[in-house]
Amino acid sequence: MNDAIPMRANKAAFLKDSPIYFDVIDCSVEEGKLEVYSPLLVNALLEIVVVTSGRGSLKVVGQIVPFEEGDVFLMPSYIPHEYCLSEDSERFSARRFLFDPEDWLDKDAAVHESPGYCYGVFFDNSIIACARLNTDTLNRTNSLLDEIVFELSERKNEWRSAVSAHLSLLLITLGRYVSNTIQNIGERQKGESRLVSIAVGMIMDRYEDRALTLGTVADALYVSQSSLSRIFKQYTGETFSQYLRNVRLNRAGELLKSTTLAVDEILERCGLKDIVSFYHNFSAYAGMTPHQYRTENQKLNIKNNDMEDRIMVIMSEISENLQKGKAKIVKELVQQAIDEGSNPEQILNEGLLAGMNVIGEKFKNNEIYVPEVLVAARAMNMGAQILKPYLVANGVVATGRVCIGTVQGDLHDIGKNIVKMMMEGKGLEVVDLGTDVAAETFVKTAIEQNCQVICCSALLTTTMNVMEDVVKAAEAAGIRDKVKIMVGGAPVNEDFCKKIGADCYTVDAASAADAAAEFCKA
Repeated sequence: MNDAIPMRANKAAFLKDSPIYFDVIDCSVEEGKLEVYSPLLVNALLEIVVVTSGRGSLKVVGQIVPFEEGDVFLMPSYIPHEYCLSEDSERFSARRFLFDPEDWLDKDAAVHESPGYCYGVFFDNSIIACARLNTDTLNRTNSLLDEIVFELSERKNEWRSAVSAHLSLLLITLGRYVSNTIQNIGERQKGESRLVSIAVGMIMDRYEDRALTLGTVADALYVSQSSLSRIFKQYTGETFSQYLRNVRLNRAGELLKSTTLAVDEILERCGLKDIVSFYHNFSAYAGMTPHQYRTENQKLNIKNNDMEDRIMVIMSEISENLQKGKAKIVKELVQQAIDEGSNPEQILNEGLLAGMNVIGEKFKNNEIYVPEVLVAARAMNMGAQILKPYLVANGVVATGRVCIGTVQGDLHDIGKNIVKMMMEGKGLEVVDLGTDVAAETFVKTAIEQNCQVICCSALLTTTMNVMEDVVKAAEAAGIRDKVKIMVGGAPVNEDFCKKIGADCYTVDAASAADAAAEFCKA
């Protein structure tokens, strides 16, 4: 294993009003420099780390534990530990979750002293558990983690109960595969690790206080300076003074980068004492003087801001020209945005679809009419043709798939075509079956193309009843509970929709597109 200097990890993402942290550990060798994540969290949370690729090692309580894809570690977060890269590996990545068991688990599973703590994951009084998962269990574990993130993000009905259930199932699943534990490090070492965590917390909270020293912290913790110094170096790899100085210099760098504060004000805010030693220590820490560091980062910020402004302008131009139906200009702007490095998905969402959303609202409010919709849709299609190969290469998929057609016996297609354009403007993939479409064709296409929605159009009263045939055909094929059926056209109304057992009728094309998009989300 490579003994590299630990780099501090970025703070884990925190979901507001929810005591669960999550992030991704991504450790790699870049230009000969090894990045090592070394989180030392003060919070008494449970940490779960699932290795998703590569190889490395966990350094904890004087032990080195090799790991590879499929390995899982569970431990209290206050125990100092490092994730390091193996010499023969260029990269490893892992998912990390941290949570307080008392907030999410029931009864004994939440009590640290209980034998059933975390459903028995920490057996034999161990404090760190290791598990090696097979492919199926690793996929199941990642699926449970995905469900937790989804519930925390969406916060739909009973989301807290869902998170609690998923966490419980996750721990039970992992507990079945725990085959190795790092045994209890003993009360003395456990107390030492907690002591270091508290000391680090005091540094983070009071680094701006120039009176903060090893002596003041040792006094506050009722330990001798020599003992705290020894323990701190043992667990962090740095002396107390080195750790404190680096925290202060790191904060100074943030202020140099993000503010125009004078150097003496920065020193005051960071607990640093004099300009001469600051310049010397910062240059050694960052590889450049404070002035050079500020200048370089300001240049980078200006460049980034200019690029962001330029991208916003192009997105706005694409949207505005699409609304005016200027297909050639839209096509050129989309290609320009790609050439300048814009994200294809951003071009689609903030340029093309944004413009079509405006057209849809105006059409719904009778502010524009069919001709304006047609020319806007043509511009949309021209831009989408340029964008499509880039979206495919980036793995961007449509938000849903719909099949649409005019029912059997009816050859009218203007209304159907407008609905199709509006749906494409919502990011849906539309399979156009044309006119004179039999009920069986609608159903067969929905099955073969995996469509979530079937859309039936009719202009003639004599063909309306074919829509009922579509509903019956879907029932006979066993897909009625999987596919939504929408109906529309001049002779159709809400009562007719309910009578034949269809799912939705809308009065205009824009509303139909909105409804289809909602069905595809469900």
